[in-house]
Amino acid sequence: MGTLPVDVLLTYAAAILWLGLLGRDVIRGRYTPTLIFGVVFAIFLNLRYLVEGAPNAIAFFVSLYDLFDNLGLSAGQSAPALSSCPDNQCSLWGARFTQHSSWGVAFHDRFLNGPALRSNLLYLHLAFNTVTFVLMHVQLAWPARAGDRGRHRLLGRLLFLSLTLGTICAVWLASELGPVTEYGGPWSKYGFWFMSLCVYGCAVMGVLTIRKGNRALHRVWMIRFAGSMWGAFWLFRLMLIVTGPLLRQWESASLLLSIWLSAPLGIAIAEGMRRRFSARPDRERGETPSAQTETPAAVHG
Repeated sequence: MGTLPVDVLLTYAAAILWLGLLGRDVIRGRYTPTLIFGVVFAIFLNLRYLVEGAPNAIAFFVSLYDLFDNLGLSAGQSAPALSSCPDNQCSLWGARFTQHSSWGVAFHDRFLNGPALRSNLLYLHLAFNTVTFVLMHVQLAWPARAGDRGRHRLLGRLLFLSLTLGTICAVWLASELGPVTEYGGPWSKYGFWFMSLCVYGCAVMGVLTIRKGNRALHRVWMIRFAGSMWGAFWLFRLMLIVTGPLLRQWESASLLLSIWLSAPLGIAIAEGMRRRFSARPDRERGETPSAQTETPAAVHG
């Protein structure tokens, strides 16, 4: 059966640790450790592409889902949403798993045998989005205060520039997906454009509100933007774990659900968490009344 992919197993272990951390934070009502872990985890996953190159990093990515996609299948059994790749090079599991998500096989092939421009666009997208992901949390953790607004404004502009460049790369990459049936054809192209609209639209609303001088509503929209980013990155990936085995009788259904639903679900979750925290007494949030910036009207967007 071959050796076990140690880095895949370590990633599973890290995910279990993160889940335990989330459970503890839910009980305590403070989510900073979970958020920090999620940011570092995302950086690690993105850096693999820049360090190892797209084909090797994609093989690792596909391997993360092989265990779940093959649940309940006997040796040699397949399904409409599964396929194999030449020499099993799209996975790190060796002969243990030879059937992989069809979108994963196509993903690997498109960057193994595709033009250099496609790979470079992916690297740029990942690099810019990683910078955006980090700056987004810095901005939310340390909002503008009197005497410190210059720093917040500068980082905000860098964030928006990085987001814009990363989104351009994402839209460009998605424009090529029409003929890729394993992804869902045109539905995947429009879905990724919709995801980009959700993410970029929240950021644009944040910019427009701060230009009008409404700091409270600006923060509301940037929290929604953070939710869209977490959705597009983490919910997208977590949904595939669940929907992959459940929907393997339909080739692209699992991937299309992640594409279309992850960003708006992230926004909805962020909005729900924001309202929940806004309703807490100041002492529960560790704040003083003077630290509050939201007015009742602005808090509800």
